[in-house]
Amino acid sequence: MSIPNTREQKIRPTHPGEMLREDFLPDYGLTVSSLAEALDVSRQTINELLRERRAVSPAMALRLSRVFGNTPEFWLNAQRAVDLWEANRALKAKVHRIKPLSIA
Repeated sequence: MSIPNTREQKIRPTHPGEMLREDFLPDYGLTVSSLAEALDVSRQTINELLRERRAVSPAMALRLSRVFGNTPEFWLNAQRAVDLWEANRALKAKVHRIKPLSIA
């Protein structure tokens, strides 16, 4: 049995790109180019991620976790929170119209 979370989150969760841009790059003294090189991806890929125009994929989560010494789940959970928040905002009315099923 679980307890439903009925409270709506009003503030968008932090995008992984913002976390990289605001916390990881300055703390590690990295530039877009140096991070791209460390991850073995293009500068464009990193730039799009930092500008929050690209989502963290499982492959990118593996790369980021290796470079920064955390887990892929850290990156994927951050992305998942953003994705669910945005989906909830976009589909709220449609989802609300769905009638929950009950056990027969």
